[in-house]
Amino acid sequence: MIQEGQIVLFKFPQTDLPSGKLRPALVIRKLPGRFGDWLICMISSQLTQGMENFDVTVGENDIDFKTSGLKTDSVIRISRLAVVSSAVLLGSIGTISEDRLSIIRNRIANWIQGA
Repeated sequence: MIQEGQIVLFKFPQTDLPSGKLRPALVIRKLPGRFGDWLICMISSQLTQGMENFDVTVGENDIDFKTSGLKTDSVIRISRLAVVSSAVLLGSIGTISEDRLSIIRNRIANWIQGA
């Protein structure tokens, strides 16, 4: 069962490739309605891809790193969002803390509101 705050595996589409690459993604929020769609964002181990003061880094020294299931320091790329059906999410590898999820949601909301 998919839950908010989980890190799942997903074939995230690439803008410059014909098919997606299997990578971790953060489940942010279930969309309203009966379709079972979720807002997710990509996670990358390429820390240099992170946008400063927007994307969120999870490092080995962070309190929720072990529960995340990530293998190395990674950036949660809020700048790479997607809405997908739960049917294409390939399973959970871990979770992040409620505090980190709240920070991510606030950054998305502030960005959309132009704050």
